[in-house]
Amino acid sequence: MQSIDWIVLSVTLLFIVIYGSLKTKGSKNVEEFILGNNETPWWTVGLSVMATQASAITFLSTPGQAYHDGMGFVQFYFGLPIAMVVICITFIPIYHRLKVFTAYEFLEQRFDVKTRSLAALLFLFQRGLGTGLTIYAPAIILSSLLGWNLTLMNIIIGLLIIIYTFSGGTKAVNVTQKQQMFVIMSGMFITFFLILSYLPDELSFSNALGIAGANGKMNIVDFSFDPETRYTFWSGITGGFFLALSYFGTDQSQVGRYLTGKSIKESQMGLIMNGLLKVPMQFFILLIGVMVFVFFQFHSAPLHFNPNNIKTVKHSPYKAEYQKLEKQLDQVQEEKKEISMLYVGQLQQDFDNPILQQKMVSLSSKEKDLREEAKDLITKADPKTETNDKDYVFIHFILNYLPKGLIGLLLAVILSAAMSSSASGLNALASTTTIDIYKRNLKTEKDEKHYVNATQFFILLWGLIAILFACVGTLFENLIQLVNIVGSIFYGTVLGIFLIAFYIQYIKAKAVFWAATFSQLLIFYIYYLDVVSFLWLNIIGAVLTIVFASLIETYLRMTQKETV
Repeated sequence: MQSIDWIVLSVTLLFIVIYGSLKTKGSKNVEEFILGNNETPWWTVGLSVMATQASAITFLSTPGQAYHDGMGFVQFYFGLPIAMVVICITFIPIYHRLKVFTAYEFLEQRFDVKTRSLAALLFLFQRGLGTGLTIYAPAIILSSLLGWNLTLMNIIIGLLIIIYTFSGGTKAVNVTQKQQMFVIMSGMFITFFLILSYLPDELSFSNALGIAGANGKMNIVDFSFDPETRYTFWSGITGGFFLALSYFGTDQSQVGRYLTGKSIKESQMGLIMNGLLKVPMQFFILLIGVMVFVFFQFHSAPLHFNPNNIKTVKHSPYKAEYQKLEKQLDQVQEEKKEISMLYVGQLQQDFDNPILQQKMVSLSSKEKDLREEAKDLITKADPKTETNDKDYVFIHFILNYLPKGLIGLLLAVILSAAMSSSASGLNALASTTTIDIYKRNLKTEKDEKHYVNATQFFILLWGLIAILFACVGTLFENLIQLVNIVGSIFYGTVLGIFLIAFYIQYIKAKAVFWAATFSQLLIFYIYYLDVVSFLWLNIIGAVLTIVFASLIETYLRMTQKETV
């Protein structure tokens, strides 16, 4: 990195932290600190909701996902707009009417304190893990590529988040997320147009899409019913719907964003904005990854994108075999560049040459085989290493092909995304701990300032826990892929509780508590068996909770009648 990149990176991040701290410090009561005095306009709600979901993993992994597997990942989000409508109609009016600080307060009013505590604890466990992941994921990638110390990276990212979240609470999160979304989207648009400018002059955008399509990267929708296929139209529209419904409707990191809205209408408009923009945004980020793929049809790409793994294998007895694979890849890439240029020439004459297309597919298959052989050598050199290098593709492109200054901006994009999602998670963890655990179980009532101080203490505590988890993350090799899986394991059960609370009035507290407990244990077992894609766990968890609760409630009523 050049000095100009360091300046751009440092100034961008420091501006966000200082602006957020100064703009929002000095909250006098818990309503201001957690709900921001309900002064947030709809567009800030919408941006905050989007920034909370768009973690650094989104901007590191998603382009790499598209580079390897194409546009099909966008199906993951197909159920989200429908979920936004359901939440706007059902969830938001009830939350606002009851004037709750957290989503789980509502559960005590509907059921009892045990059910409220169970849902809160499930949230705290998975969100605490998720917040650590959102710090660790960008830290491990940036540290490996830039040579930065991993532990120091975790601490720096964590402390920056703690500073402004501790100072201003929810207001600080909302204010800084506006700046972060501006940095994020500006950086991504600039990168997209730069990639297009790097392509051969005779290659138009439509022809670039033609090359991507010929290599199977533009298969956007898959209508197959195979439950083991991770991303299909059906899993997206159903599993994605349930995941979005649970995440945006019951996860305090998201609920806390729209509870700050000026009114029910402002909160609803913010969520509708998210519903309208989220799928196009993810489509655009995936398209960037596809354009990176097209770029590497005309430029050399490494045999493996994770530099740590390359270093490992080149300091092992398998060095010569790895270098032989690199030479074979160079030959394949030269041939691929030649065939791609011929294919472009045919496309310019409105002829989609099937022979050249087949040749490109054959070369891509050969390249894929070489990469798999390289992964086998890396595994032999270090059996414990993670060989999946999808998350390193985009950052490799940034560091090696973007101009000076813009590298710093793109690194600021990644760290801003890490800060925005982590800050929301941290704020939600502290709010839930204060309101649902600490305040609910406190024997004597305290003044408002006491609860503000308690929330700040829990921000600090959860921030340190997240940093600690991120620092010991090196003990686990595939954390970067776990964020959505962790959510899916827990979200279905919590969603089932809320759906019963909203729509099935005859089911009472005892039945729903035990149903949720049994359902969560069964979900753990189903995930262990690995019989379905993780997206389906959201539906299964919700359905199991509802079915178990109905059966238990029926049984309890029958036994009560017999007793009477």
